[in-house]
Amino acid sequence: MIISFLIIVVSVVLLVYWFRYSCILLCRGSQQQTANLPDDPRFAFSRVQVQLKTSAELDPLHRSLDRDFQLLKYLVEHAAGLRFESVEDRLLMIDYKVMRGWYGFTRLVAPEKARAALAERAMVLGILVRHMCERAGVTVET
Repeated sequence: MIISFLIIVVSVVLLVYWFRYSCILLCRGSQQQTANLPDDPRFAFSRVQVQLKTSAELDPLHRSLDRDFQLLKYLVEHAAGLRFESVEDRLLMIDYKVMRGWYGFTRLVAPEKARAALAERAMVLGILVRHMCERAGVTVET
């Protein structure tokens, strides 16, 4: 009985570790390409990345990212051919939601961790928007 419980606990810990490591690798791999995205006034994630360095107030940035995520989700659900079907995109969508929960958990206790969660959420949104642009055939000019 104890051995079964230990195997389950170790498996869950390894799954969480794999998930975080995969998300970090996906973000690092796409970070440079996302930096080349032009500033789109319809999305706030690039402005949030800049404001995270100076702004003391995190909740408005959190709301801006949530609005961007809802907009992106709406576009993906209602536009033909823009589905996020790859494993990487699905992992990033889950990562966004996990970081949203982590922000809610740490925003009062550890503001620097909350700031890092917002930065990762903004980066994930940038990657997903770039993927959506590629699927739609939109060329990104720098």
